[in-house]
Amino acid sequence: MPTFLHLFFLYLCTVFYSSDGTQLIVVNNCKEHIWPGVLATAGHQTLRDGGFHLYSGEQVILDVPERWSGRLWGRRSCCFDKNGRGSCQTGDCAGKLHCMGTGGVPPATVVEMTLGTPTNPIHYYDVSLVDGFNLPVSMIPIGGGVGCGVAACEADVNVCCPSNLVVTKEGKVVGCRSACLATGEAKYCCTGEFANPNTCKPTAFAHLFKAICPRAYSYPYDESTGLKKCRAQQYVVTFCPPN
Repeated sequence: MPTFLHLFFLYLCTVFYSSDGTQLIVVNNCKEHIWPGVLATAGHQTLRDGGFHLYSGEQVILDVPERWSGRLWGRRSCCFDKNGRGSCQTGDCAGKLHCMGTGGVPPATVVEMTLGTPTNPIHYYDVSLVDGFNLPVSMIPIGGGVGCGVAACEADVNVCCPSNLVVTKEGKVVGCRSACLATGEAKYCCTGEFANPNTCKPTAFAHLFKAICPRAYSYPYDESTGLKKCRAQQYVVTFCPPN
């Protein structure tokens, strides 16, 4: 559970924050180091050079411009040299500490967001298993009013990942692939004749992911339960949130 100091820190952030933009408070609640990666949508600013390190129990604040759009994910078991070159067991971005426009290699649990547009001030966000799973993560608004949703996959999907989707490194399960990644079939990837919400329906694998993580995207057209919306000034993105 969050510590008293953690909750007090979030309270202080809420009291003293008055920027016109948005803040993401990124928390590592895991028992291990993680290396969050950040990928901005084309035309948007890269935050924190696209990647950084978080000790267990550490948190950082990202000041996000208005109408920012992009994604965050966690990288596990990374090793980088003094030049920021190396590798990660999961979520690796071309062997770089600072991803700088490079996305993470699946499987990776992804937090996606569009924090308003020129014509719509509403923030849309989700936690997605479309690229598979490597770490539990949540995105929770601070304030924002009635109707603000929590996007999350708080469970460790690796524990119950189907054997044909499992990714192992050094004899340990480190990730769970999506059915699309594992098979490449159009019905799982929502491509070809399945490239629209009328023909692309949740498969048995999507139903399994949804049962484990009901507040996350389980397949590409899972907007009805996976997509959240709000208009808060701050959001807490927690890796390994309390379950």
